[in-house]
This record gives sequence, C-alpha cells and structure tokens, in this order.
Amino acid sequence: MIVDRRVLALVTVLMLAGCGEPAPRTVPPPSPAPVRSPIVEAEPVAVPGAARAGSVPAVVQHGSRDVKRVALTFDADMTDAMTARLRRGEVKSYANLRLLGILEKRRIPATFFVTGQWAEQYPDVTRRIVGNPLFEVANHSYEHAAFTGDCYNLPRVKPADMTEDVAKTFRVLEPFGGRQTRYFRFPGLCHDRAALTALAPLGVTVVDGDVVSGDPFARGPEPVVDAVLSQVKPGSIVIMHVTEANALYTDDALPAILAGLRRRGLEPVTLSELLAGRRADVSPLPGAP
Repeated sequence: MIVDRRVLALVTVLMLAGCGEPAPRTVPPPSPAPVRSPIVEAEPVAVPGAARAGSVPAVVQHGSRDVKRVALTFDADMTDAMTARLRRGEVKSYANLRLLGILEKRRIPATFFVTGQWAEQYPDVTRRIVGNPLFEVANHSYEHAAFTGDCYNLPRVKPADMTEDVAKTFRVLEPFGGRQTRYFRFPGLCHDRAALTALAPLGVTVVDGDVVSGDPFARGPEPVVDAVLSQVKPGSIVIMHVTEANALYTDDALPAILAGLRRRGLEPVTLSELLAGRRADVSPLPGAP
C-alpha cells in the first residue's frame, strides 16, 4: 500500500500535537448545598373580642379607669319596621353621612355596631366604614329585635333563633373586610342569662357601655352633648347612633362632644384599643350570686 508522503506528514504532526487524543474532561466543582430558609409560621392574628367558644360571654361596661381614653361607639340599627318606612318614603335615610364625614375629617377612631339588615340596606356606606383604618366593625344583631321581653317595645327574637341571628350578622359583615371584631351589643342593651348562654357557641364578648347618649330620643343636640359630657370618665364606652332618621341630632352634637373630651384630656380610641391589655369592668352574669 503506497501512502502519500504529504498525508503521512500531516498525520504525524497531528499526533505530535495531541489532536488525536480526546480532550481531558473538565469536572466542575461541586455546587454548594442550597441554604434553606427557616420556615416561620405567622402568628395567628387575634380578633378583638374573640372568646373561647362554648363559654358564656363576658359583659363589658367600660375600660380601665387608669388611662385617659374613651371609646366612641355608634349603633347602626335597622328593624323590619324601619325598612318598611324607607320603602314607603316616610323617612329619607338611616345613614348619617355628615356624622361619618366629621369623624373622617378629624381622624377620630370609632367602633360601629352594625345590624345585618343595615349593612344590606347600605352596602356602600358599610364599605366606606370598613375602608377607613380608624374604624372597626362589631355586631348588633341582624334585625335589631329584642333578646328579652319588655325591651323598648322591640319585637322579640325567639329563644331558639338567638344564636343564628347573631351568627348570620357575622356572615353578612365578614365579606366587607376591614377591622372586624367579635364584639356584640344587644339591641336596647337588653339581655339575661338565657340570652348570654345562647351566644356561648359564637365566642363573642358582649359590650354594653357606661355612657348612654340618649340621641334617639333627643329633641336637639344640647341634651346629647350634656348626657355624654356629664357621664364620661377615663375608660368610658360612649353609646351613640349613626341612624340619622331616628337620631337626628347626633351629627350636630358630635363637634361639641369632641371639644369637651379634648378639654378633659380624653383621647377617643377604638373599642379594641380601649380594652386591649387593660383590666375592664366586667359585669356578673344576670342571676349569678
């Protein structure tokens, strides 16, 4: 076999240059083990007013007298009769937007006890309330019916329906979001042992209050101002209403009330802020020894 000298020379050069051998394999250094971040579970957010389900709820009258704070609370009532008057055009509104405007403009914290029917009647106003971080929402029953007999001539909730009435209101309010609580206020502040026991499965705290403004019965702003400022103390829970047609003068009275609180050095806060970590006045259960 005759081999061309030029081909033989080329093969020799390639072999001498190492091109006839496979290139050495480069092994990359081992990758460092991935650093795993520790799994941190978020602490559950405590809902203000939440209590152990199954226990008869406490009834709070006021917060600590040791701090110069007060909670301004506004009830949003709505009964079947009130709804009927709205539909017949006998009243203009049960939502006091001027009152809301005063609280918003002055950045005053407040707690609203809302009935389920009021939230359904005024969803936009309810969204306005829950959209303000200075406001919080609490439960005032579904249709503002009485949980005891002889309670301001209110129609009465059947004993078998008491638990569901309050539970239904929580279901109505929850989708609105905002600062939800597990505080509950009985219509007319009327309750007894049977009514409190009916709420035991819901894990709520019942809130009455020690300053009743009387605004649904007032014939002008002055009696409302006098009622609040003559009773208010450090730790007080003030009860007013945001239902314009049956509490006509609350918005007119509010600026004077705020001025009076300021003169006394009393700071308005939400109910949850008033009661957080503070020793509150808790009433004994009705009928308890």
